[in-house]
Amino acid sequence: MRVTWQGLTVFLATGFGVGYCPKIPGTVGTLLGAVLYFGLSTHPWSLYVLTLGIMLVAGVWLCEQAAESFGDPDPKEVVWDEMTGYLIAMAAAPRSLAWAAAGFVLFRLFDIIKPGPVGWADRRFGGGVGIMLDDLLAGILTLFVLGVAEWALLAA
Repeated sequence: MRVTWQGLTVFLATGFGVGYCPKIPGTVGTLLGAVLYFGLSTHPWSLYVLTLGIMLVAGVWLCEQAAESFGDPDPKEVVWDEMTGYLIAMAAAPRSLAWAAAGFVLFRLFDIIKPGPVGWADRRFGGGVGIMLDDLLAGILTLFVLGVAEWALLAA
């Protein structure tokens, strides 16, 4: 089997192939992000931030290349954006299964219904930036809601 750059970029952008799941590929991609989160969350914060930065920068290019390969401006098979968005969502959350599940549900909800700035970015931008930006904003929105919830629980 011959590996090409195009094949490698599509493989990465599809979350190592999980994006080909025939039903709910975005949810499955987010689950892969959760696995990555639990793996990274046991390491120093600097590694988490470095990984997230690389995923953000690389994601714009990977998603752009994959979209061109699929001939679709935002192919459902591309889940790198969900993986990255979930890592953003969980960047400051306490490490526990309950917080991870809450982040998962909120992130998927915001990614699907696209409230406020998430929907604006989805409608306004195309290509790799557009594919990544709405999930980045859904992740930031989730991060904010989780932060408020944590503050409220600590204040109670």
